[in-house]
Amino acid sequence: MSDRWYQQAVVYCLDIDTFADSNGDGIGDIPGLIGRLDYLARLGVTCIWLNPIHPSPDRDDGYDVADFYNVDPRFGTLGDFAELLHQAGNRGIKVIIDLVVNHTSDKHPWFVSARSSPDSPYRDWYVWSETAPPDRNQGMVFPGEQAETWSYDRTAKLWYYHRFYKFQPDLNIKNPEVREEIKKICAFWLQLGVAGFRMDAVPFIIEETVPGKPDAAKDFGYLTELRQHLQWRKSDAVLLAEANVEPAQLVTYFGDEGGSGNRIHMLFDFMLNAKMVLALAREDPEPIIDGLRDTPALPPGGQWATFLRNHDEIDLSRLTAEQRADVFAKFGPDEDMQLYGRGIRRRLAPMLGNDRRRLELAYSLQFSLRGTPVLRYGEEIGMGDDLALEGRDAIRTPMQWSGLANGGFSTAPADQLVRPVVTDDGYGYEQINVTRQRHDPASLLSWFERMIRTLREAPEVGVGSCTHVDVPAPRSLLVHRADGPAGSMLFLHNLGPDDVTVDLSSLEGEAELPNDVLADSEYPEPGKLDDLKVSGHGYRWIRLHRTV
Repeated sequence: MSDRWYQQAVVYCLDIDTFADSNGDGIGDIPGLIGRLDYLARLGVTCIWLNPIHPSPDRDDGYDVADFYNVDPRFGTLGDFAELLHQAGNRGIKVIIDLVVNHTSDKHPWFVSARSSPDSPYRDWYVWSETAPPDRNQGMVFPGEQAETWSYDRTAKLWYYHRFYKFQPDLNIKNPEVREEIKKICAFWLQLGVAGFRMDAVPFIIEETVPGKPDAAKDFGYLTELRQHLQWRKSDAVLLAEANVEPAQLVTYFGDEGGSGNRIHMLFDFMLNAKMVLALAREDPEPIIDGLRDTPALPPGGQWATFLRNHDEIDLSRLTAEQRADVFAKFGPDEDMQLYGRGIRRRLAPMLGNDRRRLELAYSLQFSLRGTPVLRYGEEIGMGDDLALEGRDAIRTPMQWSGLANGGFSTAPADQLVRPVVTDDGYGYEQINVTRQRHDPASLLSWFERMIRTLREAPEVGVGSCTHVDVPAPRSLLVHRADGPAGSMLFLHNLGPDDVTVDLSSLEGEAELPNDVLADSEYPEPGKLDDLKVSGHGYRWIRLHRTV
C-alpha cells in the first residue's frame, strides 16, 4: 500500500470491551479480538479503529485516560497488543487507536500531582483560574449532564477547566512540555506498530483557553507540528480527526492557507452524515446534492471519512430546526431515542424499521460517496440497540456472534457482562448474529461482503472525484459518479418507495460496455443508458469504463 493507503481503506470501528471475550470474565479483550481477525478480513476490512484502549476509571467509556503508555489490564497487556498488531498485519489490516489528549482523567498521576501543590512540575499542564470565570456555564459539550466547564478544586484552591465532564480536566496546550508529551505518546504507539490515530475533540485540543474569554483562539500550528512529527517517525502514519465545525473552517484543519495538506490527513464528514440522514428521512436526495456541491476543495492527500453510525449519537446540530424535526419525527420520535436535544442514540437498523431494502440503500449510498467509509461494529449484521441503557451506551452493546448464551460474546454469567446483550424486539442475538447470517447467502452480512469487494474493485471512489449528475430525474433519485485514474463509475440511488426510470443517454459517449457491478436486483443491461430503471429503495452501481 502507498503512503496514502487511507484513501482506499475500509475502516471498522469497535470497542475492545464489547467485541469478543476470550477468558470468560464478561469483558471483551485483545485475545478475543485477535480470534476474530479472520472474520474482519473476510468482511473486507483493511483498517481497524479501536476506541480507547488505555487504563481508565471508565467513567466515560475510556475517554477519561489515566495512563497514555499502557493498555487497560481488563483488555490484556502491551504484549497482547503487540501480537494484535502483528496478526492484523499478517492479514493486511492496519490498526489505528483513539488519541484522547484534550484532557486526562482526574485520577491521572499528572493531575493528582498538579492539584497537590503549586510547586508541582505538572501544575501548568492544566488550565487554572484563581477566581470563578464568568463564562463557566457556557460551552458545555453535554448539556443536561454538565452544569459548567470550570470546577473548583478544594485541594488546589483553584478553578480548573474541563470542556467535557468535571472528572476530565483539560490539558494546557500552550505549555511546550504538554505539546512535547503528546508527540512522545504518538511516537510510543507508532513504534509499537499502530498505523495512526483517530484524534478525539481536535478543536478543543488546539483551543488556547483563557478564563473569561469563551471564544478562544485555536493554535493550528500545533497540528502542523504533530503531523510533521508523525511523518518523520512513520511516513504513512495517518491522523483521522473529529472536528465537527462550521464548513468554512474545515479546510484549515487539513492544511494552511497555501493549500498544502500539512495538518490532518482525514476528517470525519459530520455535515454529509447529517445530510445523508436527512435525505433518508425525507426520501429526497436534495440534501446530499447540496452537500456534494458545497464540499470544499481539499489539498493533496486530504480525505473525508464518511459514516452513518459511529460510537456516539447521530449529531444533527448543524441542521436547521425544521430539518432536525423531520429527522426526529422519522427516526427518533420518542424522547428516549434522542440525546442532548441534538442527536439520535439508535443504531441504523431500528431507525430504518429493520427494512432490508432501506438498509442496503443507505450503506450503498455511504460507500459510493467520496471519501473513506467507516463502519461501526455490528452494523454489518443489522444489530439493534438497548434504549434501557443510559446515553450513548444504547449502541455499545456486545457483538452478537451466535445463538449461544450472551450471543457468543462471553461465557460469563449474563449479570457479569460489561453491558447486557440485546435480547428482544426482533434484534435479539438469537435472531441477529454472525453465525446465522454466515449460513445464509442472502443475509445482510453476505451483502456487505459482496458490496465491499465491489468497492475494492472501484478505486476511483476513494481517490477520484465525486459529482452529482445533473439531468432530469425523478425527485427521489440521486445520480452521481466517481471519476479517477482507474476509470468511471455511475451510481443510482432511489430514496423513495416507488419504481423510477431515468434517461442518462447523455453519458453514452463515455461508456465502453456499461454494466451493473452491484444492484439491489437483476435489471436489464444498461445498454444505451436511455431507459435505466431503479426499484423503490433500490440502487445500481454501473461501470462506465475502465482505463487500467
